[in-house]
Amino acid sequence: MMAATEARPPRLRMLHLASACLIGLFLLLHLGNHIAGLTGQEAHMRVMGALRSIYRHPLVEYPLLALIAWQVGSGLTMLVRGWRGRSGVVAWTQALSGAYLAFFLLNHVGAVLGARYFLGLDTDFRFAAAGFHVPWWPLFFAPYYFLAVLALFLHLGCAAYWNLPGQGRARRIALPVMGLAGAALGLAFVLMLAGALYPVDVPDAYRATYGVGG
Repeated sequence: MMAATEARPPRLRMLHLASACLIGLFLLLHLGNHIAGLTGQEAHMRVMGALRSIYRHPLVEYPLLALIAWQVGSGLTMLVRGWRGRSGVVAWTQALSGAYLAFFLLNHVGAVLGARYFLGLDTDFRFAAAGFHVPWWPLFFAPYYFLAVLALFLHLGCAAYWNLPGQGRARRIALPVMGLAGAALGLAFVLMLAGALYPVDVPDAYRATYGVGG
């Protein structure tokens, strides 16, 4: 999903786009889970419990992890190959949002798998919210999560810009509309995890991963 003006193998681009569509199915579920969480911590955990029966099934989870690895690797490859030929706001927005998404996916997926398999923690709402309830860590996690949602929507907005036909209004507003939507949703998620929308319960076991005792 990189700019049409970049030098890149068409086959790599098509495979990158195809894997993005498959990963997008999971992201729809994941975003829906967080949107449900805006109504309460219990709602978030209840919806996640139901969705896990789908995306944690071995026949889904392992291919999904492989697709994410491919998505990051192919995206970074196109980012590097097209660096000198890139020009224009949309092309650079797509490149930078893609770079941040690669950073976020590597860090976030790694943290989730590490906590799950090595720390024995349930990586649910409490795991995501813990960093917001330990001194100083919100300074990292607030922009970390906000920029992830914003980057996702900007990246999708760029893809819409390049793929919508003609020069019509829909193409012109695709990026700003998606950017505004991503910023609004990202802010809502940050406020939710920080406990600004409702009280958040984070057990000591999750705080302890940041060196905070009970």
